[in-house]
Formats: sequence, C-alpha cells, structure tokens
Amino acid sequence: MQNYQESSGEDELIRLLLKRQSELNSLLEVTRAINKNTPTTTLFQMLEVILKNYLQIGKFRFMIEKNSTFTCIAKYGGNIESPTVLNNTWPLLSKLKSPAPLHEHTDKVLSTYNYFIPIYHKNKALAFALIGDFDTSGDMLSNDLNFIQTLINVIVVALENKRLFRERLQAERFQREMELAVEVQNMLVPMREHKEDSVEVDAKYLPHQDIGGDYFDFFRLNENEFMWCVADVSGKGISAALLMANFQASLHGLVAIEDDLTTVVERLNKIVLRNTQGERFITLFLAKYNEKTRKLNYINAGHNPTILYAEGGAVQLKLGTTMIGAFDDLPFLNEGEIDVEPGSLLFNYTDGLMDLESLSAKNWNEDKMMEYVIDNGELTPDAFNEGLMHHINNVVKGKLIDDITLLTLRIT
Repeated sequence: MQNYQESSGEDELIRLLLKRQSELNSLLEVTRAINKNTPTTTLFQMLEVILKNYLQIGKFRFMIEKNSTFTCIAKYGGNIESPTVLNNTWPLLSKLKSPAPLHEHTDKVLSTYNYFIPIYHKNKALAFALIGDFDTSGDMLSNDLNFIQTLINVIVVALENKRLFRERLQAERFQREMELAVEVQNMLVPMREHKEDSVEVDAKYLPHQDIGGDYFDFFRLNENEFMWCVADVSGKGISAALLMANFQASLHGLVAIEDDLTTVVERLNKIVLRNTQGERFITLFLAKYNEKTRKLNYINAGHNPTILYAEGGAVQLKLGTTMIGAFDDLPFLNEGEIDVEPGSLLFNYTDGLMDLESLSAKNWNEDKMMEYVIDNGELTPDAFNEGLMHHINNVVKGKLIDDITLLTLRIT
C-alpha cells in the first residue's frame, strides 16, 4: 500500500513537472515570436493553439481596452456574442482583480463561461479573458489559471509595446515632416525688408504653429516694374508647404514670359487644380506696378482685399475672381487697374489678421482696420506693421488662432 502511494505521488510529481515544462516551452515559443516581431494575427493563432490543444479550452474571448472601451480581438468556440454585449460585461467584472469563477454568475452571458482572467498594470485594466468549456482537476486549476494569465499578459505587453513603437514612429515622422515643412517655407519667404528710391517694403510673418499656409513674395520684373503677391493655401503641414513651393515656382516662371495678369492667374488656376485634384485651393492677391506710368494692375482671387492709402483716404482693392484651384475654369475674372499717387501706402494681409480670438468682435473688424490704416498711413512700412501688431496685442487684445502675414509697401 505504501509503495502504491509512493508510486502514485511520484507519477503526480512527474506529471506536474512535465506540465510545467510544456508551459515553459509554450511561453518560450510565444516570446521568441514576439522578439521576431511576428504579426499580431500570428500571436493570436499561437495563443488559440495553446489554449485549444494543450489546455483543452473549448471557448475563449480575449478583450483589450482602448479608449475606455473593451474590444474583442480574439475569440473562438460557442455562440459568438455581439461586440456591445461583450463590452457591457466589463462593469460587472471590474471589481475582480484576480482570476475568478463565473459559472454561477447572475449575468446570463457571463454564466456561460467558467472563468474570468483579468490583466492589470498599475491598477489599470488592460485586458481580460473569458474561459469556457474548460474542465480541469482541482489540483491543477490554480496552476492552469495562472499560466493562462501569464500567457495573456505576455501578449498584452507585446501588443502595448507594438502600439508605443508605432506611436513613436508616427511622432518621429510627424516631427520630421514639420521640420521639412519649416525648411520649405523658410526657402519660400523672401526678404522681410526691401528699400529702393521708388519703393519701401516691410513684411511680418507670424505662424500660429511651426508651419502655416501663408505665402508672400516681392520681386522685380524689370527696371520699371515690380510685382508682389500675398496668398493663403488651405491646409497645413508639408503638403501645404510643397503646394506653395510649386505655386511660387509656377508664378515666377509664368510672369517671366507673360505680361498679362489675367492670363497668369488663369494658368495658375489650372496648375493648382491639376496638382491638387480640387482637394486644396489658394486665395491670393497679385499685383504689378509700373513706376513710369504709375499704373497698378491687380487681381484679388478670393483673398482679403489689399488696402490702398493715399492723401488721408483709403480704398479696398477687391476686383478679381474667386479662389484658384477650385474650378476648372474661373467663373469670372476682372483685372483691376488704378493710378498710384506718390507717397501711397499699400497694406496686404492674410485672413489670420481678422480671425483673432478677442473678447469682443466690436474691438476689431474691417471698419476698425480701415480706421487704423487711415490714422497711420503716413508711417513707414516697418513702423506701420509694428504699430499694428502692438495695437492687436494691447488694444484689441486678440489671440492668434491662425497665421498672420503683413506685407506693406510705400510707393514714392
């Protein structure tokens, strides 16, 4: 009798050791797969094979937390419940911090399972599993549940590491994209100050974020003519910066061979539409000034109107068309022409100047801005821009919510 008991005890010990060895082998295989960056679907397949073939578990649901909601990411066996039903089981289980039996649970869904296995990290629930159709001896139950919990925990940690790695790569890509966008935009931004006998120019650019969609340019066409442009592209980031780079190259190329502003804008519209497939558009104010004739030709393509100040009065330059890049053919196009008196000031800006977050809309609107131009139109371009930003910051007390570009010219 004693020999039989000793033999039986030895057999049980051997069985337990073999079981532990099998568990270690299973964990080792899963760990190796994780280290090889095996796809998530393959990890789930390995998990199911271990649960089905090694532990003889007939029904399994693997729920993982995301944005305070539990989603079933692996399942087999039994009647598959709807995602909502499975997610709704969590409030009934949230107080359980360790594996627990479910067969006598009051909830009719949970009562169809044998055990609940939670996965926590620093008191935060990361995942849980529901085990059903599982028949094991009382002596081995605790060991099996601990093994299942360890196995699932290893996979959850691997999934979390994969997620963090993806987020880090995405953040690095986004950071690099922003750096490239800033580099592109810096190449697009010309001088901030320019002074000749006939014209003085000052520009201010205040991006709301690292990279914006504003663009401005000033350049000579020949010894008698110069041109300037203020534009705003829809969207932000590297795509907006690259679109503006293409726009700048197209503009410079076109005006080198084409004198007519109307033709230039029509062709720019075709180029932008072809490059963006209508998904982005550009508003712009484009002007050409002849120093001999003192004629200013301009087109306002859906942009905030440039303000011309002369001899104590101010007018808005509104003639033009709609935004470019939105239509195959511009629905209308009216080129403006105006004589410029000596000493005139031309103030160009983007819509960020009018989209300030202020305590009261009455503090700042187009009428208030016209008043500011009339009151300060005799200042130098630099002093005008500096004074305007001081006025915005200290009188209007407006908060920047979009990019602001100011381009001011004094024509003598």
